[in-house]
Amino acid sequence: MPRRGVSGGKLVGKTVSRGVPVGAKIKCADNSGAKILQVIAVVGYKTRLNRYPTAAPGDMIVVSVKTGKADMRKKIWRAILVRQRKPYRRGDGTWIQFEDNAAVITDDKGNPKGSEVRGPIAREAAEKWAAVAKIASIIV
Repeated sequence: MPRRGVSGGKLVGKTVSRGVPVGAKIKCADNSGAKILQVIAVVGYKTRLNRYPTAAPGDMIVVSVKTGKADMRKKIWRAILVRQRKPYRRGDGTWIQFEDNAAVITDDKGNPKGSEVRGPIAREAAEKWAAVAKIASIIV
């Protein structure tokens, strides 16, 4: 009898390990003017009492700009998480992890504020947000 969550040896559903909790300080991967972002919330994340909401690559998060241009600082923005340091497993069985946690600042619909993305972005984020994938240089 197959284990729960496994159907014929393949994983059922999206099982990406969430590695960026609320309160984490992450890099800004675009040229919007922000440098360091602090995660305030994860959009659409409902959970148990007293459990910290966490984000995985491809999730939309709410951030506050901690360092960067003066017009960006101390404001609330939406962003897409494009890299995470914690390793996670893809559906084909490969494991992937990045050197840092990073996000791209966007509007409420997912359109990026900047015009280019520095560094690689996860394929999970590129598949979910086409506008972010369009300005990315490397998709891993």
